[in-house]
Amino acid sequence: MDVVLDHKELIKYPFLKESQQLARRHVESLEEFLGSNAGAAALDRAKARVIAALSVKREFQDENTQNLRPEFEIASYALARILVSCIGDRSLIDRLARYEAERASFFLEAEDPEIRQFVAWSIGINTGTVTLPVTDYVELVPHLRDLRWRLINRDVRQGTVHLEPGEIDELIRERIRVILIDQLPLRVPPGICERLEPVTKEISASYQQQILEQFGEVKEEAFPPCISSLIQAITTGGNLTHMGRFAITSFLHTIGVNITGIAEIFARAPDFDLEKTMYQVEHISGRGGTEYTPPSCATMRTFGLCANRDKDCERVNHPLSYYRLRKNIKKRRS
Repeated sequence: MDVVLDHKELIKYPFLKESQQLARRHVESLEEFLGSNAGAAALDRAKARVIAALSVKREFQDENTQNLRPEFEIASYALARILVSCIGDRSLIDRLARYEAERASFFLEAEDPEIRQFVAWSIGINTGTVTLPVTDYVELVPHLRDLRWRLINRDVRQGTVHLEPGEIDELIRERIRVILIDQLPLRVPPGICERLEPVTKEISASYQQQILEQFGEVKEEAFPPCISSLIQAITTGGNLTHMGRFAITSFLHTIGVNITGIAEIFARAPDFDLEKTMYQVEHISGRGGTEYTPPSCATMRTFGLCANRDKDCERVNHPLSYYRLRKNIKKRRS
């Protein structure tokens, strides 16, 4: 498509090749750029992007609030990718990709139709389509959690999947997220990561503080019965199913237990295999490319993992909700 985007549009969609070309024309050397006033401002903006990606409630504004020149605003996007790559936490990478995809989706909602069509075309999607070939559809939706995206729940005719009004927008957002996350982590020279260490440490501290505020200090005595039963099974040499391992790992990861801490839980097993355990834990914890959330109570029941239900189980529908509830009860009693 022959569409020329002005600088305002390029800022909104920094992942486009046109946006990156603009930034490259003004940032020839990353080290020199970081040493300049513009580079320092762009780095501050990059840090703000990552911190914003950590927030549960994300807000976007249709303006450049930092008053950076367009090329440096786009450079802040590149620097944000460098920051999370230096940190190396797959959860942060996933959150940044989601943030940037949601940000672009926010702008596309009110975008000029021609520009919206161009952005979608740039990532391989036709905004005017009401159907997708099954192969294209299956490639787009594997990480969308809503059950309505499952192929078995779709209207499939002659090898194509019918789309409902508005669904193409969700698929555009998902395509952007997948493209961005597939590009990360970047291979950043060690010297650059060392130079950015003060910023990456600040981001990591903010991330840990967010987890602490959400779930508090890890208290095993507040674990829901299902999770405690899985841990007990590990200790006594029980053979956990894949879903059992997934449930306990994703639960512990979400409440702030690091990979080493999760591995230590599995180390209680008599037949503990470090290499195999680390591979599984790292994958479920997000290093395989996707940050997973723990299964709900309904899913735990479906897989036969709901055990030793108590009166507090009747008040919640998710193991994480049980954990928060029990921690709050213990806090009030102390």
